[in-house]
Amino acid sequence: MVSTTHNAIHYDRGTLSDAQLLHLYEQLLYPRLIEEKMLILLRQGKISKWFSGIGQEAIAVGVTAALLPDEMLFTLHRNLGVFTVRGIPLSRLFCQWQGKTSGFTKGRDRSFHFGAPEYGIVGMISHLGPQLSLAAGVALAHKLSGEGRVAVAFSGEGGTSEGEFHEALNTAAVWQLPVIFVIENNGYGLSTPTSEQYRCEHLADRALGYGMRSQIIDGNNVLEVYNTIAQLAAELREKPEPVLLECMTFRMRGHEEASGTKYVPKALMEHWAAKDPVANYEQYLIQAGVLSEADAQQTRRRLKVQIESELQKAYAEPDVSSMEDAELADVYAPWSQQVVPPAVPAETEKRFVDAVSDGLRTAMRRYDKLVLMGQDIAEYGGVFKITDGFVEEFGRERVRNTPLCESAIVGAAIGLTFKGYRAMVEMQFADFVSCAITQIVNNAAKMHYRWGHAPNVVIRMPTGAGTGAGPFHSQSNEAWFAHTPGLKVLYPATPRDAKGLLLAAFEDPNPVMYFEHKALYRSVSGLVPDDYYTVEIGKAAVARPGSELSIITYGMGVHWAHKAVENLGIDAEIIDLRTLLPLDYEAIAATVRKTNKALVLHEDTLFGGLGGEIAAYISEHLFEYLDAPVLRVASLDTPVPFSPAIERIFLPEERLAKQLLWLKNY
Repeated sequence: MVSTTHNAIHYDRGTLSDAQLLHLYEQLLYPRLIEEKMLILLRQGKISKWFSGIGQEAIAVGVTAALLPDEMLFTLHRNLGVFTVRGIPLSRLFCQWQGKTSGFTKGRDRSFHFGAPEYGIVGMISHLGPQLSLAAGVALAHKLSGEGRVAVAFSGEGGTSEGEFHEALNTAAVWQLPVIFVIENNGYGLSTPTSEQYRCEHLADRALGYGMRSQIIDGNNVLEVYNTIAQLAAELREKPEPVLLECMTFRMRGHEEASGTKYVPKALMEHWAAKDPVANYEQYLIQAGVLSEADAQQTRRRLKVQIESELQKAYAEPDVSSMEDAELADVYAPWSQQVVPPAVPAETEKRFVDAVSDGLRTAMRRYDKLVLMGQDIAEYGGVFKITDGFVEEFGRERVRNTPLCESAIVGAAIGLTFKGYRAMVEMQFADFVSCAITQIVNNAAKMHYRWGHAPNVVIRMPTGAGTGAGPFHSQSNEAWFAHTPGLKVLYPATPRDAKGLLLAAFEDPNPVMYFEHKALYRSVSGLVPDDYYTVEIGKAAVARPGSELSIITYGMGVHWAHKAVENLGIDAEIIDLRTLLPLDYEAIAATVRKTNKALVLHEDTLFGGLGGEIAAYISEHLFEYLDAPVLRVASLDTPVPFSPAIERIFLPEERLAKQLLWLKNY
């Protein structure tokens, strides 16, 4: 091997040919020249913001160049080299940075906040950490399919303080997934130095706690990055396991340009300026006789001409424009549901819990690439025994016990969808979903609107009170998600709908929150088709026809309503919404026009509950049909109490009769 030292960087070419060395040089130089142009455009006011990666280009370039073209990368702000090495047309990147339609997000998001699956890249969201779990999900897909591929995710040293970093690494280690977690340790999280970010000497040391390999390398040495990744990737393709790679580097510009670098000691800036990855590598090639100074200058001129040409293409693109209909149309992936009736008429009396289980089993048989994940769902069958016996039929690869890492598991589920898988995540209790809120509402829900990927993920939510389970196992939190464009929210009240809506959820390419009231599991039974069938998403049902007044409700509310009107002798029409997002406004309008009186009932607390939205809709659009005020009946605005006696006060059932009589007699 031939080694050469220049300044502070020691290069070892290993077995790389001159042509490979020169190719790496051009790949390294290109993002630097683009960055220099971007800084000019920023000063000219032609772009609004820029996160500079000057000084740490060798990591993105070296990592990407060492991977196979179809291996996915999960990037951050300063990974321009990933996009250029993968060959994304620079004109499209300029359009993205300028917020034009020909960018990847149609002006809806900025910089590197986008995905380009056709190039094997998924960009970040502003919440640091979630991309790590997505990479683990892709790695899981590789392992399940036996593809012999790796996934790579980038993190800054600041992002390693996020809980998602721990969850992603822990999950990848437990499942032995072929994923490389690359830490770009550039010394500062915005202005906060590493001494205030963590106490360990090296972030790579954390790997020992997860039972995984780690390595520390010079992140400014493009050959060391390239050779290390090439070797690790080759090993992981043969023997899947996660690796933590800490790349020591430095950010020579501010966190973003407005931040500046005044907080950085002058001596530190000078030290790292001497380790410039582009200048050092160029001088190494010249000293080794691989590159001449004249060729270096010619390469710079050629690339600058190319950059200017691509920039002019972007300038020629019209400014972004849109219409309300276009914006709304892109929130969800297009899907025209064809409701499937059962091909075989046979039906069996089933409890609600058995209908859910039957729906899951039917889906698993229908979709070979459906993976179920959740705490204790394998041999134990889940705390409600819904997946009891599934391991014996489908195996532990597809019915996966998970660590207590709700966020990482939802992230892994999203990651699976990039490789053509479907995924279901069971929240042991709906209350625990708060641990995964970022992955659901900021990642999964916004992906299609931002850049066109709809993750086919179903999150099952055992919900509701009435079982004396207290404030952390009884919440009704469906309104959290009904308020989030991009999600669909289903809430069946009957066993028949429970199976049919669940199967429809797996057909729908969009992310679905599927609520199951725990108190209905073993208290409600009904005839359920044995065969495959679906229920229409977004379509309410008339649970009871009537003429005196309308009760608009869902879930347990349907059963409370039936009981109340029968006891009171009121001829009420009961509308079972079944889907909370999107709402069936036509069904709401039809029942109000019919009875002229409306009561909205739900178990969720009153303030901010879905009842307010429905009441507002009726008041705004159906006021002329009303013969009485729209009433709402809901739970008290308190946490869910443990004591059954207090829980009865909390729940709306006992208040329902009084309000129904008032409305009837108005």
